[in-house]
Amino acid sequence: LFQEQAMRVAIECAGFTPGEADMLRKSMATFKHTGGVSKFRDKLISGMVAKGYEQDFAERTFRQLEGFGSYGFPESHAASFALIAYASAWLKCWHPDAFCAALLNSQPMGFYAPAQIVRDARDHGVELRPICANASRWDCTLEPTGNEARFAVRLGLRMVKGLANAHAAAIVAARADQPFASVEDLWRRAGVPVAALVHIAEADGFRPPFGLARCEALWAIKGLRDEELPLFAAASAREGLTVSEISEPSIALRPMAAGGEVVADYSHTGLSLRRHPVAFLREALRKRRMVSCAEAMGARDCRWLETAGIVHVRQRPGSAKGVMFITIEDETGITNLVVWQKVFECYRRAILSSSMIAVRGRVQREGEVVHLVVHRIVDLSRDLASVGQRDVAALLPDGRGSELHQESPTPDLRGQPPKGLRACSMAVPDPHVDAIRVKTRDFR
Repeated sequence: LFQEQAMRVAIECAGFTPGEADMLRKSMATFKHTGGVSKFRDKLISGMVAKGYEQDFAERTFRQLEGFGSYGFPESHAASFALIAYASAWLKCWHPDAFCAALLNSQPMGFYAPAQIVRDARDHGVELRPICANASRWDCTLEPTGNEARFAVRLGLRMVKGLANAHAAAIVAARADQPFASVEDLWRRAGVPVAALVHIAEADGFRPPFGLARCEALWAIKGLRDEELPLFAAASAREGLTVSEISEPSIALRPMAAGGEVVADYSHTGLSLRRHPVAFLREALRKRRMVSCAEAMGARDCRWLETAGIVHVRQRPGSAKGVMFITIEDETGITNLVVWQKVFECYRRAILSSSMIAVRGRVQREGEVVHLVVHRIVDLSRDLASVGQRDVAALLPDGRGSELHQESPTPDLRGQPPKGLRACSMAVPDPHVDAIRVKTRDFR
């Protein structure tokens, strides 16, 4: 049923003119804000009675039209949405690489966060490549993989939080003829401020081209200044070539914990190509007899179970009579939760403020549609905050982190600083990077 059919009812059954019927249609479109349908009540009912319809039937017809006003739309809109849905589904099926890149380049938008888009693309066989100072453009781009039917998606510099478009453009233009050889080379040729280099280093953008982990890249950047140092400038002018401002012994830095790498990824890019944050908590969740999201969605109908995940989406439509729909995610996929109003009132604080929750509920399966009807909710935000201190085998090469000693021909004793040398932390604590923060998308 579309708004055009409601107009036809008003014209044929209540004697509305086409102009009056169009006013009815417009009032239905703005019903939530103005309640405009109600002003047509007397005219519609009296018109239907005059046409020979019973009073009771006329009143029921008006109530149906009034209810329809809260969700109805014109047929032309339906056709437009259908075309967009069909084209999107076709692209996602046959060209998931291009579809993923296009969605990432359109952020911020829509229902799904970048981390969810990337996870879904990888689930469908798309290779995702990290931000790279020598390969990334501003937008996410497609790169050859050796398979003519599929491309890899290279994350663009737009994913680096805090990096200006103009600075990214300068970097891309400067490397057009020759790739950068080092952080200092990029700084000199691109002419971008040190702050831009810091943003790229924090996003781990110097690891792919130069093999520098975050802490190593940040350490290298510490020797650079936006203002030119006069002694080095004079030496460069005298020698007729660039004199490096960095001349110091090599250093070895302790590797960052794998969990810390993931926390930093989320803090500076909004996603991670490493392990999913919940993967670091899987063993502890198993001990609590909590199944994964994939296991929950594959369970039989009416089974009671417990699961946990990061909260990505909360929805509480006005037409759902107080029911809230929540989407949570772990390393295996997503689980769709249904929270009835009574349960919502009991666990309101945990539902609205938690970044990660554990739930107990009953599986509700109808065909391919599966939900978990929630009966109990526990806030696991503290557990998620502990991921930064957890360490497991990382899927990407480890960086070198915070303890310092001079390089020597002796065996590498990074875990045991040489006698007589006090280990010191070279990392500056970032008060904003202490836990994973996934921006939840709330819809009402």
